[in-house]
Order: sequence, then structure tokens, then C-alpha cells
Amino acid sequence: MPNQILVNYLPLAVLLGIALFFAVLLPILSLNLGPKRPSQRKQSPYESGMTAIGEAQRRLPVKFYRIAVLFILFDVDIILLVPWAMTFRDLGYYGLVVMFIFMFMFILGDVWVWKKGVLEWE
Repeated sequence: MPNQILVNYLPLAVLLGIALFFAVLLPILSLNLGPKRPSQRKQSPYESGMTAIGEAQRRLPVKFYRIAVLFILFDVDIILLVPWAMTFRDLGYYGLVVMFIFMFMFILGDVWVWKKGVLEWE
């Protein structure tokens, strides 16, 4: 029995080993084996072929963050809708009622965001 458990987890262990190899060893190897010829020109910031003017870290308005959060919320909505649609017949009426409740809350949030004017771009 314990041997069967190890066999079941072997693919996961192999995948973890490959992931660790690519995540840890390759960056270390590239830093140690790659060419190193720093120069003033290579160390200077580059932005679309133009010399940088001013600071690179400027403050962005809050509306950009709001739009990013809304984008993530819409993505989560789609991520939840696709598996639900694939298993719709298996879930029956319970799945339909739960999804109606979820969609009602999501649409209510969308209306609230619209009324607050978050989607207005000035």
C-alpha cells in the first residue's frame, strides 16, 4: 500500500523537480556562464530609443488601479462561469440557483461600480 502511494505521487515529484530546475538552476547558470561586458551605454536606461527624462517612478492616478481590479473581477467571473457551463446538466436545479445568486450579486456590483462612475474615463 505505501508503495502504491509513492507511485501515484511520482509524476508530481518529477514535475516539481523540473520546475525547480528551471526556476533556480537556469538563472544561476546564466548569471555565472553568460558574458559580462558592462559599459556605460549598456547600464543606461533605455526607453523607446530616447534618453530618459525625469524620474521613472511617477505616481499613477487611482483610476488605473480601479480598472485593474475590475478586470480581475471580470476574469474571476468568467473563470467561474466556464466550468459551471460545462457541468450544468450534472448540477441540476441547485447549480442553477447558486449561479443565479452569484450572477445577481455580480451584476449588483457592476451596477454599483457604474453608478459610482468608476468606468468613466476623463
